[in-house]
Amino acid sequence: MLDDIRTKARRTLEDIFPNADVAALSDVVHPECFNHELPPGMPQGLEGMQQVMLWLNRAFSDFRYEIHQVIAEGAVVYCTMRGRHTGEFMGVPPTNQPIAANQIHIVRFQDGKGVEHWAVRDDLTLMQQLGALPTERHEASATTTA
Repeated sequence: MLDDIRTKARRTLEDIFPNADVAALSDVVHPECFNHELPPGMPQGLEGMQQVMLWLNRAFSDFRYEIHQVIAEGAVVYCTMRGRHTGEFMGVPPTNQPIAANQIHIVRFQDGKGVEHWAVRDDLTLMQQLGALPTERHEASATTTA
């Protein structure tokens, strides 16, 4: 069973999402899946996951996930999302810049399908790569009080 979960997690990120395969997504995501990481205005369930997948494919050409590690129990996936910013993303017009942002996805499976999803994403780095946020670091100034 753990190998099946590992295989489904890999298939979702390596094949289904990058290819925007709506039909195949229904093989791995339950119709009533609850996604704790949905962007505002997107519905829950399989429909919401489909919308996220299509949205990411519109925003990033050469969209793919580079998987570094999969922990099958509970399907924890450490990966890097890669692509080129060729479509509007979160209000940022296309920059044609390459992107690479680390992510961790946690999926709870039931009856062979994902029923719940959480993610920890490095959105700060992503938005810096798109030019939406400054990249320079500022030293914290230490002040002392008497």
